[in-house]
Amino acid sequence: MAEAFKFELVSPERLLVSEQVESVVIPGAEGEMTVMAQHAPVMTTIKPGVVTVKAASGKEDRYVVFGGFADILPSGCTLLAESAVHVNDIDRADLARRIQDAKEDAADAKDDVARSRAEQFLAQLTTLEGALLPA
Repeated sequence: MAEAFKFELVSPERLLVSEQVESVVIPGAEGEMTVMAQHAPVMTTIKPGVVTVKAASGKEDRYVVFGGFADILPSGCTLLAESAVHVNDIDRADLARRIQDAKEDAADAKDDVARSRAEQFLAQLTTLEGALLPA
């Protein structure tokens, strides 16, 4: 059995998870990363995606996050999400609204940097939609 560590997933609305876990897979800005006990200290931004939490009991849960950042220490991990919801509670209309907003942001961008950022966020959201809500 893997060593457990403290994991917390926090959104502006509420604390979604606060428990001892074996591992957490987070959608870091540079790609997915698995966090385990005694992980080297690191801080990373989070892109829209799915966080997979494997509890010390062996139970696995998945949460959808829409950006934020994670603070990882050898003793634990705290993920502060801009918005988060359990994967079973994802709202198709909310995701469609976020995608439409991102399309409008890309179209209304004032310069190439803002347009590139908006297009990247839009691509992340559409990838997430395809993974969660197959047609």
